[in-house]
Amino acid sequence: MHLHITKADGSTEFFKIEKLRRSLRRAGASPDEVNHIVAEIMAEVYDGIQTQEIYRRAFALLRESELPTAARYSLRRALFGLGPTGFPFERFIARLFETENYQTRTGIIIQGHCAPHEIDIAAFTSSHSFVGEAKFHARPGIKTDLQVAMYSYARLLDLKGTAICHEDICNIQEFWLITNTKFTSTAEQYGECVGLKMLSWDYPKQNNLHDRIQRAQVYPVTVLQSLNASQIATLIGRDAIICQDIIDNPSVLRHLHLSTSKYERVMQEATTICSGSI
Repeated sequence: MHLHITKADGSTEFFKIEKLRRSLRRAGASPDEVNHIVAEIMAEVYDGIQTQEIYRRAFALLRESELPTAARYSLRRALFGLGPTGFPFERFIARLFETENYQTRTGIIIQGHCAPHEIDIAAFTSSHSFVGEAKFHARPGIKTDLQVAMYSYARLLDLKGTAICHEDICNIQEFWLITNTKFTSTAEQYGECVGLKMLSWDYPKQNNLHDRIQRAQVYPVTVLQSLNASQIATLIGRDAIICQDIIDNPSVLRHLHLSTSKYERVMQEATTICSGSI
């Protein structure tokens, strides 16, 4: 059966069952759950179906089975919740790199050779440093394009050699362009040509944003299914950006005025998501 699906950007491609299976396995679904959900989806898909509709159905089936698994499956959508300003996305990216032993700073101004630059994230270890721009999009169909990549490379040229800390390694040599969606193919080609570091949901093929999040088990609080949007916004406003923040500082939940049972449910969900245990 050769069915076409409609992607978020309006383009179409053949529906690939293995792609659905892989996303479910990555979320932690058991083999039986994967087989069950795939069978349900296959009975319902039709030519031209939107990928978001497939996602919503698979997510609903996962929620019937395992809440933490559903939360991890919803990870890509959860990143869209780190808006609308994009500042929470910058802080999330900083937390992600901190798990790789980087020290980070966000929202700073660095004077380049010719102009000042507002930098979303600066990160350094004892052996490596970089600065970057966190390009946040609120919808999956919006891609980061060639113009942004060219602008980012121009910033690298102006900032190259500027110190972001007091160690010798802290002279800027790399500029990272990071987005929660995807890059256009021309942006990827340009970045590879000039040596611009680029990170998106699925780029590069290995060690992309999705891979890094799954490996580090750093999940934004927006994956939590036990809380509503208003409660999530309250947590983010108090710098509880990732689920581990709730585990490390449970007192932040007092600002949500939860019942005892709801508090325990949120803590259990956050703990299970971060531990990877299903």
